[in-house]
Amino acid sequence: MKRIHSHLIGVEQGTLNLFSDFEDNGPMWVEEGQRRHETLVSFSEPFREPPSVHVGFAMWDMDSTPNQRARLAAEDVSETGFKLVFRTWGDSRVARIGANWLAIGPLKDDLDWDVE
Repeated sequence: MKRIHSHLIGVEQGTLNLFSDFEDNGPMWVEEGQRRHETLVSFSEPFREPPSVHVGFAMWDMDSTPNQRARLAAEDVSETGFKLVFRTWGDSRVARIGANWLAIGPLKDDLDWDVE
């Protein structure tokens, strides 16, 4: 469990359309095997430390014929942002994916001292 020792707690959220590969025969739609799509997300202001980030699908548009395989994750979370990563594999055909995200963590306080 992450304990937040701060009276300044930030909550930021967003929704992104990650890609639309069926329109231009992109790799998620026409290729097979391991595929990965990264989107960099920047917070509107930095957190004091890396926040907890939750991600979920906002839109799922996949071909129903092959197996539907997907993984959505927040990676490399820092005080200023994270990578929103979508993965698929095998013969899955992904037309479009949208994602929601939510970050919760402590914010910097004007009274914080930066001692090195």
